[in-house]
Amino acid sequence: MKRNKFLKSGVLGLGTMLTMPTVLTACDKNSSDPNDNTGCTTTPSETKGPFPIKTPSQLVQANIKSDRAGVALLMNITVQNKNNSCSPLAGVLVDVWHCDKDGDYSEYGSSATLHFLRGRQTTDANGNVSFLSVYPGWYNGRAPHIHVEVLSSSGSSLLVTQIAFPENISSVVYASTLYSANGQADTSNTSDNIFANSLSSELSTVAGNVADGYTLEKIIVVNG
Repeated sequence: MKRNKFLKSGVLGLGTMLTMPTVLTACDKNSSDPNDNTGCTTTPSETKGPFPIKTPSQLVQANIKSDRAGVALLMNITVQNKNNSCSPLAGVLVDVWHCDKDGDYSEYGSSATLHFLRGRQTTDANGNVSFLSVYPGWYNGRAPHIHVEVLSSSGSSLLVTQIAFPENISSVVYASTLYSANGQADTSNTSDNIFANSLSSELSTVAGNVADGYTLEKIIVVNG
């Protein structure tokens, strides 16, 4: 979905708890340093579990918020092809899933019949997809993260990975009213068992603020 079309449709039907994120420049308040995989290195492969999407083909949607409250998050993901000098990879599927502000996943446990914070999009000619969501919470033993799987148009998995968040951004979000009951994350990026040895390749660029929402940017490089 093209970015301007996504932004126009993304605002429709959103509750008062979710405000459209403002796209900010690198010098804005609460903006992180960029990290964009410009070295054309394949993004590290990570575990798909423990709560992967069970019904991805039924979740072709850009707005994955569902009924979840939280600080708005616009995720912009670009997929590049390592086998073609990291040129944009069009027409591949991107699945994303993450926990809600309380650290819970849909499709499992008490939320087995719910389908929040999960979605699938197809990359455009520039290798881009966008999802409108809420800033994920955290749970014991893991730093804040988003799960991503990139698949070919026929459904073959090209890469499963995870996206990390800048800690200075997460600390501000978790101090806000909606998240404060859970306190600050108990695991840092560098002590996380997924990100400890690959953080430089999996850390996203995030800009924004609690009131207006945040925009996440991440380049993922696969062997296409």
